[in-house]
Amino acid sequence: MMVPDSRNNDNPNANVNVMTDENRLNARNFRDYKVWQDAVEFSTYLYKITDSMPWFEKKGLCGQLQRAVVSIASNIAEGAARPSDNDFAHFLDISLGSAFEVETQLLIAKNIAYIDNDTYNQIIQRLSEIERQLHGLINKIRKP
Repeated sequence: MMVPDSRNNDNPNANVNVMTDENRLNARNFRDYKVWQDAVEFSTYLYKITDSMPWFEKKGLCGQLQRAVVSIASNIAEGAARPSDNDFAHFLDISLGSAFEVETQLLIAKNIAYIDNDTYNQIIQRLSEIERQLHGLINKIRKP
């Protein structure tokens, strides 16, 4: 449903998209996607890992890791609310990019001995599963 945009004083005929109750009922429920559930659980897990990093990294690598890991689940949720499959797939692409960002930052954390090899391998195993799920969902949505 399109409604006039009262914020645009230059053009009284400007329209904006409004989420109606009908559209909201037809929207994808992000909570139903296993990849979203796993990404939320992984975010919680990684927050606990970053809690053990040096205090001076709280605004550095630790903060970057936390923002990137939260972005994985957040982009799945945001994309699920988009009206088209292409839009949803685009947000899943962003989510996958965030997962790769987390993977890179974890390698750096391992290289500077903030996490040990065993912990790194456990984290990467969990992250790889999320990346695999994202690839599968993207391919399913984009399948002709």
